[in-house]
Amino acid sequence: MTLLLVSIAGAFGCTVRYLLEYAVRRHHPTRRPWATAAANAGGCLVAGYAAYRLVGAVDVNIRSVVITGFCGGLTTFSSAFAIPALLLREHHWRYSLALVISTPLLCAATFLLGVNLAH
Repeated sequence: MTLLLVSIAGAFGCTVRYLLEYAVRRHHPTRRPWATAAANAGGCLVAGYAAYRLVGAVDVNIRSVVITGFCGGLTTFSSAFAIPALLLREHHWRYSLALVISTPLLCAATFLLGVNLAH
């Protein structure tokens, strides 16, 4: 049952990510990489909150559904680093460098914010 719930939550996270990227691409086609950064930061915020708030309070399976399922579907560091590589191929080294530097910092900060909000 947990596997099914993790899968459903992952599909939901993927859907949220797609809708975020679709909305950004529709209004600002050149800003799609920032949708990836926002999805990763948002997922880290939820994961940080859930990691702190759900420890000991609920069954480990619920944490798996939220963190592994939803957050895993929403966030993707494969995209976070594939997009800068594509930007480099298009000779947009400044944007590529900005994403590579800012995404991990933003995600670490929002993870800690999630922990603090839960606390």
